[in-house]
Amino acid sequence: MADFLINIFLDEEQQKKIEEAGLGDQIQEIEGKKAVQVEMSKKDQKKLLKGFSGLEFDSSNACVLPDEPQNTLLNIILEMKSLDVMKFAITKLYNPLAGKSLRSKVH
Repeated sequence: MADFLINIFLDEEQQKKIEEAGLGDQIQEIEGKKAVQVEMSKKDQKKLLKGFSGLEFDSSNACVLPDEPQNTLLNIILEMKSLDVMKFAITKLYNPLAGKSLRSKVH
């Protein structure tokens, strides 16, 4: 069992794409909606908390990403045909330099 989870709630079109990717058996019902869950480590969770202020985890240590990163994660899942994608996905979702000004080196 993973330390933390990302819930991706699916509309009908997304659900169909998940099924076409061979992951239909991974679809669960969460809060009355169809969803898949992506497992992540404590380290990944810390990066996401830094990258997305206001990200909240429920009592089962699950969160829902904002729309754009959630779509990115869903596309990675569909491309890799796996829910075990966080090692790759975290590099696309977390930008440690976001919001920081670039410093130029002066010689």
